[in-house]
Amino acid sequence: MATDYKKVWRQARQVLLQVVVALFLTSVAWVLMYRWVSPPATWLMLDRRAYAPVGKGYYGIQEDDRRIRYYFKGLDEVSPQVPLALIAAEDQRFLLHHGFDGNALLNAAKYNMSGGKRLRGGSTISQQVAKNVFLWQGRSYIRKAAEAYFTVLIELFWSKRRIMEMYLSVAEMGDCTFGVEAASQRYFHKSANRITASEAALLAGVLPNPLRFRASNPGPQARAKQQRVLRNMRRLGGKTYVQELIEE
Repeated sequence: MATDYKKVWRQARQVLLQVVVALFLTSVAWVLMYRWVSPPATWLMLDRRAYAPVGKGYYGIQEDDRRIRYYFKGLDEVSPQVPLALIAAEDQRFLLHHGFDGNALLNAAKYNMSGGKRLRGGSTISQQVAKNVFLWQGRSYIRKAAEAYFTVLIELFWSKRRIMEMYLSVAEMGDCTFGVEAASQRYFHKSANRITASEAALLAGVLPNPLRFRASNPGPQARAKQQRVLRNMRRLGGKTYVQELIEE
């Protein structure tokens, strides 16, 4: 009986190891593929497309207009103001860290423990790319662990330029609107390669909650965020700050 138990346990361990190895190799292949290939869609895009309330969608968008607006663009196809604004708004140490920013995490933890009205996150652009491109929505320890795992992989196999291209192309910037090119065409009626610093700052400013702060009709809070991003862009040194990233 004991021998049978040991045999079953040994077989179970072998199966578990095979599953783990298969998942690891699949995830690595997935990340390597997106090093050169643009994602056809993300889980959030599919979720937004599937959302169909009775009557009208978010902000009065008709159900039959719930098509995904998404155009993948490289850094050389958008204004340099775009990566500058995203760094200024979301992750000012993006060019310095390797996927995780300990200072940002510590400051967020201190703020949350002090009783702030809204929880503040310390996610880097790399972490947000890992979440947006590879993972489902929601909050759980399993998803956070998967986010950290994919963050390590993309920092290992992608360049900072590729990470930024992913971020500016798949980040949600409005209902059914993903990426700066789709947002620029929808809100400013022009391509992202013609975006001004002010427009880039507005788009970057609404990123924490693009379904609440609308770039199409910005309120006082969105305008305040825009001005804060513009100040950070100037403090970083303007377009010269991202020149090395663009030429990478």
